[in-house]
Formats: sequence, structure tokens, C-alpha cells
Amino acid sequence: MWFIFALLSSIFAALTSILAKIGIDGVNSNLATAIRTAVVLVMAWAMVFVTEAQGGLGEISRKSWIFLVLSGLATGASWLCYYKALQIGEASKVVPIDKLSVVITLVLAFVFLHERLTWKSVVGCVLIGAGTLFMVI
Repeated sequence: MWFIFALLSSIFAALTSILAKIGIDGVNSNLATAIRTAVVLVMAWAMVFVTEAQGGLGEISRKSWIFLVLSGLATGASWLCYYKALQIGEASKVVPIDKLSVVITLVLAFVFLHERLTWKSVVGCVLIGAGTLFMVI
């Protein structure tokens, strides 16, 4: 089931890039990011209430709160940079560079989460890096 959600995530991420590139034309990138964030916020809270998950708020540990807030700050910084890059660059070049996050995530997961780094993941990282370089030059 995780694979289906991951695949759907990639499809929606692709749509996000194309729709954002069209929508950001003539709009300040920070304002566009704020609008997008407001929509995501409403959608996320709607899902919390639809799935009746709001009762879990009081059960969240201090550590989880800290890391969720930090994750939110990283997401915000990522979106602000992404929208600015999309506004001034070509989507076909911005998106592959943005997807280097796959490589960076694998490295950070190895360093901080002690996840296994297999020869397949190393080869995949090299290929993603090479593919990104090939696409943007």
C-alpha cells in the first residue's frame, strides 16, 4: 500500500510543478507560496477531521512536536525556494534539481537514522545525480 501512496505522491508532485509554473506567472513567489500553503493547511485539517484524528493532538510527545515543527520550517523553506526557482527558471530544469532531495534524503537517512545504504541505493544515487546533471546542462 505504501507504494501506491508514494506513486500518487509523485503524480501529484508533478502536477504541483506544472500547475505552479502556470499559476505563478506575474505573482510574487512568496505570495504564491503563502496561497499554496493556506490551501494545503485547509486540506490537511479537513483530512484530520474527516478521519477523526483530532483526538490525537494531546498524545503527541514534546520530541515529536519539536521535530514536526522543524519539519514544517524545512518544508516552508523548501517551498519558498522552489517557487522562486520556478518563477525565474524553467520547470524542466528546476524540478530535476529539486528531486536531488532523493539523494540527499538517502544520505541523511544513512547518517542520522542509521538506515542501510546498499550498493543498489548507492548506484541509484549516482544515477539520479548523473541524470539530474545531464538534464540541466
